[in-house]
Amino acid sequence: MAYAIFKTGGKQYRVQEGDTLSVDKLPVEADEEIKFGEVLLLNDGENTTVGAPTVKGAGVTAKVIEQHRGKKGVAFKFKRRKGFHKTIGFRHHLTKLQITSIKG
Repeated sequence: MAYAIFKTGGKQYRVQEGDTLSVDKLPVEADEEIKFGEVLLLNDGENTTVGAPTVKGAGVTAKVIEQHRGKKGVAFKFKRRKGFHKTIGFRHHLTKLQITSIKG
């Protein structure tokens, strides 16, 4: 079972072919293909290749399913003994991907 660890948006993701995951918003439209070249680790089922810092010639290809927003988060600010408190809500902008191939 082949898998890869790649980096996007300052985060690392472990993926296999067919996986679906949400990453930080990418500048692509729905139903487009996107290729990630920053592969940190690659496993083909038997051999594991660790990059220094990346694996040469490796890539992960994914299909963009949709652009969406994540669950609501809350940022609560508070200063003790001052009577100050403020609640701010936010939602992250995300891109949902389906991994189509892992090339090594």
